[in-house]
Amino acid sequence: MLFASANAERPSTIVNLGSVMGTATHAENAYAYSASKAAVHHLTRILAQEFAGRQVTVNAIAPGPFPTNMTRFAIGDEAGAARGAKTVPMGRLGREDDIAGAILFLTGRGGAYTTGAILPVDGGLGVAPPPSMFGGHE
Repeated sequence: MLFASANAERPSTIVNLGSVMGTATHAENAYAYSASKAAVHHLTRILAQEFAGRQVTVNAIAPGPFPTNMTRFAIGDEAGAARGAKTVPMGRLGREDDIAGAILFLTGRGGAYTTGAILPVDGGLGVAPPPSMFGGHE
């Protein structure tokens, strides 16, 4: 069905769920999680290359911190959410509509010519600078 319904004007789409932790160089003691999300990103690129000629786009979203069941232990209360938001360059946690907008783009006409992308939905975490080696002195 995936291949049979695809055409150049309206490709079929696959959107995988990665994570900002799939590209981060720190794992916050979640080594298996980070490694598995990096694998999702790599698989996305491999399948994008394999399926492109069959008019199927394969992309992934890489969310940053969102309030979910998985993150409840860290950001599930007001104090945790405020602490988590401070780590995000945009100063807030992700919301449902942030993910929904990314999915609509990748599965709609706007994303019909996009394949192999790992779309960060992370409030800028993917471009945040590392801590200063010299304590902030320039």
